[in-house]
Amino acid sequence: MSGTHEFSEQKAADALAALGNQTRLRIFKVLIRAGHEGINVGSIQRLIGVPATTLAHHLNTLAAAGLIAQEKRGREVICTASFGAVNDVLNFVKSECCAGVASADEKAA
Repeated sequence: MSGTHEFSEQKAADALAALGNQTRLRIFKVLIRAGHEGINVGSIQRLIGVPATTLAHHLNTLAAAGLIAQEKRGREVICTASFGAVNDVLNFVKSECCAGVASADEKAA
C-alpha cells in the first residue's frame, strides 16, 4: 500500500475492515511487536491459539488488505507487518484533522 500512488479511501476502508476483526487485530499486534524480522506462522498460531485453517484465513485477509507480507524461507512462512501500509492508513485518517467541516451547501457556494 505504500508508495508513490495516492492512498485511496477504499484502501483505507479495506485495511480498517481487516483490522475490525478481533482475531486479526491480535495477529496484527503480534506482527507489530515482532518488528521488521517478522515471525513464523507456527509461532503466531501458538501465541494466538487459533486453529491453523483459521489462522490461514485471517493471514490471507490481512495480506489482501496490504497490511502484512508473507515470505517463504525454507520450510517456514515468515509474516511481517507492512509498516508503510500502517503509516499510510494512519496518515490518511489524520490527513484532514482539524480542517473543519463544510456542508454540501457551503461547498456549492
